[in-house]
Amino acid sequence: MEFKIDKEQFLKSLQKIQGIVEKRTSMPILSNVLLEATETSLLVTATDLEVGMKSIYSADVITPGKITVSAKKLYEIVKELPNQPILFKTKDNDWVEIKCGKVQFNIVGLSPDEFPYFPDVKEEYLFEIETALLRGMIEKTSYAICTDETKYNLNGIFIKVEVRSDGSNGLKMVSTDGHRLSIASGNLKGTAGPELLKGVILPKKGVYEMKKITDDEGGGTLLFGFMDNSAVIKRGDSYMVMRLVDGEFPDYNRVIPTANTQVVTVNKEDFSHSVRRMAILSSEKFKGIMLEISSGGIKISSSNPELGDAMEELDVAYEGDPIAVRFNARYLLDVLSVAETERVEMKFKDELSPSVIVPENSDSFLAVIMPMRL
Repeated sequence: MEFKIDKEQFLKSLQKIQGIVEKRTSMPILSNVLLEATETSLLVTATDLEVGMKSIYSADVITPGKITVSAKKLYEIVKELPNQPILFKTKDNDWVEIKCGKVQFNIVGLSPDEFPYFPDVKEEYLFEIETALLRGMIEKTSYAICTDETKYNLNGIFIKVEVRSDGSNGLKMVSTDGHRLSIASGNLKGTAGPELLKGVILPKKGVYEMKKITDDEGGGTLLFGFMDNSAVIKRGDSYMVMRLVDGEFPDYNRVIPTANTQVVTVNKEDFSHSVRRMAILSSEKFKGIMLEISSGGIKISSSNPELGDAMEELDVAYEGDPIAVRFNARYLLDVLSVAETERVEMKFKDELSPSVIVPENSDSFLAVIMPMRL
């Protein structure tokens, strides 16, 4: 195999898959990237058996063929090469020669025969979805994904389509780690298959890689669908496949409080800065901040016997009974950072019941946070 490729193009192709290749693996082939030169283009594939990506790039192919090489090492080499076309060719015993200007590298590859199979994606199974919608919904939910590996059914985002009373499709993404719950909603144009009507769990790693795909080159649409118990995304000349999490997601509707009648409306920016200031004194042991809410004002404070205490008052719209609630500051900041309106509403029932935070006059996002015990 032999091909010539533009340095920037090659670098971009290798950068794209760095998050997918396995760093610690008992199968060395999984930390490699599969390079496949066809008559007209270069196919770059990486997989860890849970998430896989294949992208097509234009290259000047002299001799078609394929090889696998260490994805990390190849990326590091290409990154440091001069800004000139790169000549890549395979030699005997799976060795690889890389030439660029006056630089030459010879590195060891591995036979492509052992590389895992990447499924052929049939585009007729995919439907269009707006890139910005998907990106926004992932942002609003990915922070609450559970990191405890034993709760495998919470290690991802639950995604489902609900048919509304007017016949339109509402797309929902839900994540929870047991202490908080996040729900993002959006409108899905077009049709959804049986998988989305039932609901599926996308794995955490797949979700983060999917968000990277949506971050590339602005708006537009991408193709999304399912095949063989996997979710498939196609954007431009890149395909991504992720194996769905096999498990039941809990019934999140039962967790959303319905009796939270005490509502505080607060300016998001002012509140965020205040919580940040109070969190300076929190630690692993004393990480809570206290909110004391009464008519017309909210007193935010934190106390840490090892460091000291702090307090700040904000003017807010509130007409209910006085209430004092303690929260993990990080949980509050995560929610405030993804709410898109100028003001947010916080809804309380009492000191120990879950609280609801929603953007003012918007039904695109809802967060539930468990308070800390006083």
